[in-house]
Amino acid sequence: MLDAGGTTMTHHRIEQVERATGRTWDAWLELLGSCGAEHLDHGAIAARVTAELEGTTPSAAWWAQSVTVAYEQHIGRRLPGQRSDGTFQTSVSRATPWDMADLMAAWTRFAVEDDEVRSCIVGEPRVSGTERRITWRARSREGWPVAVTSEPRRGTTASLVATQTGLPTPEARDEARERWVAVLDRFVATTADRARGCTPPRAATT
Repeated sequence: MLDAGGTTMTHHRIEQVERATGRTWDAWLELLGSCGAEHLDHGAIAARVTAELEGTTPSAAWWAQSVTVAYEQHIGRRLPGQRSDGTFQTSVSRATPWDMADLMAAWTRFAVEDDEVRSCIVGEPRVSGTERRITWRARSREGWPVAVTSEPRRGTTASLVATQTGLPTPEARDEARERWVAVLDRFVATTADRARGCTPPRAATT
């Protein structure tokens, strides 16, 4: 795929977008080009895509956001990981053998004990959840939001997803990604060693 300047464009969600919407990326580019999307703001593009997907794709509004973000990157309006407000975000995930509640219990205990997690956040983290996901929320010392979410995967297993938003520059995004890759890798290794046939205690949610 090519970007507006003719160089190779990479976007980790393009293939997912194509599968979910039943349209090729070239078809989306043709549609958005025909309606002058390059002159529209983010909300207007998303509304146009949502209208196109209504009744044809589950979670149409969600996938419309994915199409819109990918398009804005394609035309050079937005860098990878950049949000519509100009800030950046990064997200790291790891699959685990635990269910959502057990996984969040393990993460909550790990976060209290891990030196790097304790050093990079301020205040008391909050944990809240629904049947679909459980999220641990905190703020970094710079004031950037951090969310670590336990999300259902296949069967009864869950994935842990760490997301940091509000990052001011691509460099801050890259640094945050490196940090959370290391943290989640350490979490997986530490909790695997601890588990060894036992199940971690469940965490209370609010």
